[in-house]
Amino acid sequence: MKRMLRLALTLCLLASAGHCAAQAIVRKSFARAERQTALLDSLLTAPDLFPASWNPDGTIKTNTARGWISGFFPADIWLLYEYTRDAKWLDMARRRTAPLDALRHYTKTHDLGFMVGCPCSLAYRLTRDDYYKQLMIDSSEALISRFDPAVGLIRSWNNKDGKANPFRVIIDNMMNLEMLFLASEFTGDSRYRDIAVTHADNTLKNHFRADNSCFHILCYDAGTGSVVTQKGGQGYSQTSAWSRGQSWGLYGFTMCYRFTHDRRYLDRAVKSAEYFINHPNLPEDKVPYWDYYAPGIPDEPRDASAAAITASALLELARYVPEKEKLYYKTAEKILRSLASDRYLIPAGEKNGFLIDHSVGSKPSKSQVDVPIIYGDYYFLEALLRLKNYKSHK
Repeated sequence: MKRMLRLALTLCLLASAGHCAAQAIVRKSFARAERQTALLDSLLTAPDLFPASWNPDGTIKTNTARGWISGFFPADIWLLYEYTRDAKWLDMARRRTAPLDALRHYTKTHDLGFMVGCPCSLAYRLTRDDYYKQLMIDSSEALISRFDPAVGLIRSWNNKDGKANPFRVIIDNMMNLEMLFLASEFTGDSRYRDIAVTHADNTLKNHFRADNSCFHILCYDAGTGSVVTQKGGQGYSQTSAWSRGQSWGLYGFTMCYRFTHDRRYLDRAVKSAEYFINHPNLPEDKVPYWDYYAPGIPDEPRDASAAAITASALLELARYVPEKEKLYYKTAEKILRSLASDRYLIPAGEKNGFLIDHSVGSKPSKSQVDVPIIYGDYYFLEALLRLKNYKSHK
């Protein structure tokens, strides 16, 4: 009996030590985020510009509200408010979110879920201000205008010539479905949910390979809805595995399972998680190269943003898969420990206030390679909050 009690006590102490270590990562990273976000806000004097990434010449790359990254900096600030409950972050979050009102009826992008959904879902949850709810509803109406029933998908990019073909769909688009699910919950209107489910079903059907990796871009025929070709897009090649794309797929189908409880979506998320965890080219610190088959591995750039997205997704997925919970939790914790290390976490006062370094936007386009990128910061903070609030015993 005494041996069993000693064993139980030892296990409790180990679990407590693990919990304390995880919370230390959270505290350290949010303390750094407070300093960096205040700096970035002070440097970004134009109220209608949004930070995208850090340029090697020391300047900030910015976008207008119509850039797909516009929602992430306001969302970062909402996460800081959620963590600290300090009114100064609430005031800043409202101020930085306000210019996104211009997107309320904007129909020329599929990325409204990133641009409006990420910050406004937080804003509504934390304030219960119906303004943010209505902004998401209106933006969802704009988003579903891009849905084509004949193809069964939301068009990602418009063609410059205005023609229907090719009808391009990217794996990133899975992330924009969350706002549609929320819009249905807010309004009771099933159209938003039905379109989200149809898009997810066709992505599930067509976007993944037999080895459980996914393509970045699929081109459909707008008349028949059949797949015409696949493209490598921001990955190394048509047959490689762009790391952030794999993360979008994992996160997107985990989120879809949350809203639908459709087992097919859960199975897809598990396969994507296993692809990440078991990949022979995944580095020891669990921060992937920008493409799992980039030709110069191990001398290729990492993508910290892909790691952050994956960590956040795994911490949600762990709750849905009891038999894999410990594995997914520990993998996510390892990623976050790496991102909070000196290799990735930017020193206070440096790089204009961005938070984590070594992300890759599009290496084939030589755009934003091995630099801090704002969506990496956002998913890092989101994952840290999920780690902080994780209740299950490990």
